[in-house]
This record gives sequence, C-alpha cells and structure tokens, in this order.
Amino acid sequence: MADAANKYAENVSGKFYVDDQCIDCDLCRETAPGNFKRNDDGGHSYVYKQPETPDEEGLCKEAMEGCPVEAIGNDGNGA
Repeated sequence: MADAANKYAENVSGKFYVDDQCIDCDLCRETAPGNFKRNDDGGHSYVYKQPETPDEEGLCKEAMEGCPVEAIGNDGNGA
C-alpha cells in the first residue's frame, strides 16, 4: 500500500499521489495519461494533475487498483 510519507515531491497537491515504490512500469501513464507523467531523471511516475472530472477520477482509481506494486495512493482529502 502506498505511503503518503514516502510520496514523491513532484506530485501535485491533492488526494492521489505516487510514492517511492514506483517501478516505472508505465501502467498509470497508459491508464490515466491526463493525470500521470514520468520523471525521466528519477525513473518513476507522479501525479501532475489531480482528476477534475468523474471520468478522470475513475481512470486514476483504475490506475491505482492496477498498480503492480501499490505505489499509487489516495489519501481521500481532495485538498
């Protein structure tokens, strides 16, 4: 399970984030390309835009559920 204490600094503020367990598999970027990007230097994904529509929210949840190492978190605060 993702740990907010270990989330990458480049995640934008909000409920979804990627932590340091990310193995750069590309699943989240393929599933929700409007919300996840790759840090080329670090070799991991991060949330560059929080979901703004129900469709984006669903894609982020799908990415979180599909993440093979559970590196995507949802702290549910929405802030």
